Amino acid sequence: MSSTTDFTALKQRMRDTWRAGDFGVIAAHTAKIGEQFVSRIKIQFGMKLLDVACGTGNTAIPAARAGVTVTGVDIATNLLEQARTRAGKENLNIRFDEGDAESLPYPDAFFDIVISMFGAMFAPRPEIVAAELLRVCRPGGTIAMANWTPNGFTGQMFKATSKHVPPPPGVPPPVLWGDADIVRQRFGKGVSQISCTPQPAEFRLDLSPAEVVQLFRKYFGPTQVAFARLDPAGQIALTADMESLWTQANEAKDGTTRVQNEYLEVQAVRA
Repeated sequence: MSSTTDFTALKQRMRDTWRAGDFGVIAAHTAKIGEQFVSRIKIQFGMKLLDVACGTGNTAIPAARAGVTVTGVDIATNLLEQARTRAGKENLNIRFDEGDAESLPYPDAFFDIVISMFGAMFAPRPEIVAAELLRVCRPGGTIAMANWTPNGFTGQMFKATSKHVPPPPGVPPPVLWGDADIVRQRFGKGVSQISCTPQPAEFRLDLSPAEVVQLFRKYFGPTQVAFARLDPAGQIALTADMESLWTQANEAKDGTTRVQNEYLEVQAVRA
């Protein structure tokens, strides 16, 4: 980790990135994945659950349906507003707070279950994230994460983008949270047991691969910001690489897009 990295400025850029576009449009395509992830967590009625980097509520909402007391936290206020709206439509009483995965605004050992799906993995200091997830979970409680893997399709998307827009110096790639060995090292003795299981995640969109790239460019904050940092020639080159990636991975033959992806499901017991 670079000692010269200005993390205050970096965090502000991250907030701006996730506020860009409209992540709710993208998140709608992974809502089913969120429901499946939550269904595999041992939830008992009345437990207290924290969803870290909860986004628009893809995991907080199915958890609340299961009868637990849910709190969601995220750095992006616009995503929290969408989550509140979604929860309100189902009359679900979920508390959504603005907050940082590296400095969770909750007491020690306060939650029975702490989860994060495709969220906390993007915080720049993973060792602090791991410590915070452990801190707010009670001993014997569950920590569960869903993290995109380095070799899965999303990992390849990040790799293609980073060729054109290098990540901040000193910040490890988010997809290292999708490496089982690294996850075990990060939680270390803070957990008494841990399982890391690859899980399939299919992207199915009624758009051509080229149209999918434009969808992400318009609505997915990190992609929108990456394009904004490039000159016209760079934007053309990134578009070509992204379209090639989606086209090569596409299994659909009817003009739509169907891509197989994967994430690492982590379930651990707090020591």
